[in-house]
Amino acid sequence: AARIAAGLGNARVAPVVAYVPEGSIAPPTGHMRFAGTVSISTDAFKGVLDGAARSFRQHGFTDVVLIGDHGGYQSLLKAVAAKLNRDWSAAPGDHPARAHFVAAYYELAQTEYVRALHAKGLSDAQIGTHAGVADTSLMLAVDPSLVRPQRMPRDAAEGKVSGVYGDPRASSAALGQLGVDAIVAGSIDAIRSAVAAKR
Repeated sequence: AARIAAGLGNARVAPVVAYVPEGSIAPPTGHMRFAGTVSISTDAFKGVLDGAARSFRQHGFTDVVLIGDHGGYQSLLKAVAAKLNRDWSAAPGDHPARAHFVAAYYELAQTEYVRALHAKGLSDAQIGTHAGVADTSLMLAVDPSLVRPQRMPRDAAEGKVSGVYGDPRASSAALGQLGVDAIVAGSIDAIRSAVAAKR
């Protein structure tokens, strides 16, 4: 996010929302099936985003961009942006503003980055869908202190117990940088396009 803001040249990064919907708590579904996961309700998540965006508008921001790196709540980001835009267009007030849901941030990790990993000879089984080579390499490129190589599963069956869907053992910061570069460049383009669109 900091690299995207720097690339845009006129943006600030809001605090990251640490708690997101990760499935039902009881009985556990989704990522709540894995120890250590914290989940909140969709209403709580949407409420935090809505309140934060309205606060930014009140303080003079004219474009509020919502991005997220988890597939499970992309539709919620889109819904919050749509509601904000309806409300703000109906009552523009002293601070006209728009909210933008930028799907490219997440989608590029699932498309362009995966193609780059394929080009490096990695299989879909290695790349995975959660904590495989793709996710682990991104983390190694962004903050390697959060990766514990000694905890990587030895095989797919062991991985699924802890929420690993893929094989992270071939992960590297260099592979992750491919994704970081694609996500940053594509997100900058998408945000510029969204902001430039007619109000």
